[in-house]
Amino acid sequence: MTQTTYRVTFACQDRPGIVYAFSQGVVDLGGNIVKSAQYSDAQTGRFFIRAEVDVAGTTPEAVQDALSKQLRDFDVDLTVRDNGTPLRTLLMVSSLDHCLLDLLYRWRMKELAIDVVGIASNHDVTREAAERYGVPFHHVPITAETKAAAESQLLAIVESTDAELVVLARYMQVLTDDLCRRLQGRVINIHHSFLPAFKGAKPYHRAHARGVKLIGATAHYVTGDLDEGPIIQQDVVRVRHDQTVDALVAAGRDVEGRVLASAVKAHAEGRVFLNGDRTVVFD
Repeated sequence: MTQTTYRVTFACQDRPGIVYAFSQGVVDLGGNIVKSAQYSDAQTGRFFIRAEVDVAGTTPEAVQDALSKQLRDFDVDLTVRDNGTPLRTLLMVSSLDHCLLDLLYRWRMKELAIDVVGIASNHDVTREAAERYGVPFHHVPITAETKAAAESQLLAIVESTDAELVVLARYMQVLTDDLCRRLQGRVINIHHSFLPAFKGAKPYHRAHARGVKLIGATAHYVTGDLDEGPIIQQDVVRVRHDQTVDALVAAGRDVEGRVLASAVKAHAEGRVFLNGDRTVVFD
């Protein structure tokens, strides 16, 4: 009988017996835990676990039902997913395409556990890239007067493509509070700094003017608070006093692409848990 590896993730208030109950549930299914990571947050009292479980002759729904019953006393927020099923992902971009192209390349090389179901943009310049990768392209122009209608169109695209994740790959439009709430925990953004420094226009020009020695990028979940959502990944690159603005911009493009790809990879593999205003990210 063919075995399937299921990814099991859940969070709950920490108390004795959680791991025992979970393990017993896997044994009752005739399964085997092949990988596991767990964390207990002393500050919030929350417990988080990610496990990969081999089970033969069943479905994700059946595994979820059996484990939910076994863990019912712990009020867990449980998700079970076939570990081989990629996450349906919509990419959104404006005119800067370096993060988009990086994600598309990594997707084609099977480095990311995602399936790109579409590209949406308020500009038309990335249509060629979408066609080159065989991805549906949605041109959704936005002005102050059309923002509400445009966001309704974007939400319709999310729903029609069954997108489970939305990645803002340098999408230079602020999402409204309503859209943020509708897609809570499902939208990842890349920000061109260690938050909250150098917000706004021309961040590398401002960084250069201040003579910074490090530039960085931050990938975070999108919330109604602009650029203040829970942080998933960050990284920096050292810069020198003799580098030009163009050199900083080039270095920034590189670190933005790496950080966003790392965050998307972690989310798609079920390694990120929301923990209030913070995240728990398993290696």
